[in-house]
Amino acid sequence: MASIDEEVRIAEQEDAKEMAYIREALPAELKEKYTDGDLLFMMEAIVDYFYESHILEGTANDYVDIDMDKISEYVCQRATQEQRGPYVADEVFFVVQADIDYQENCD
Repeated sequence: MASIDEEVRIAEQEDAKEMAYIREALPAELKEKYTDGDLLFMMEAIVDYFYESHILEGTANDYVDIDMDKISEYVCQRATQEQRGPYVADEVFFVVQADIDYQENCD
């Protein structure tokens, strides 16, 4: 069993790989717009959306209809609540799309 320090290090490495993937997938005009802190915040908000919406739980046919526009809006709302940003949903959409692609490709 890994120590807590080891688990934290592994999680940080995975976050760094995911951020690099997302940054590479973004359109050219957005690649430098968001800091690593912004991307990490968005990644965490996306996870929170899936957790709070329960969208991934109990699907009968293993098909999940993911509305990336709703997720983008959720991320922007969270950012406003936490006094981050401002983020634009049409731009955050690309982060959401890249995050979902990453999750699908790494599993």
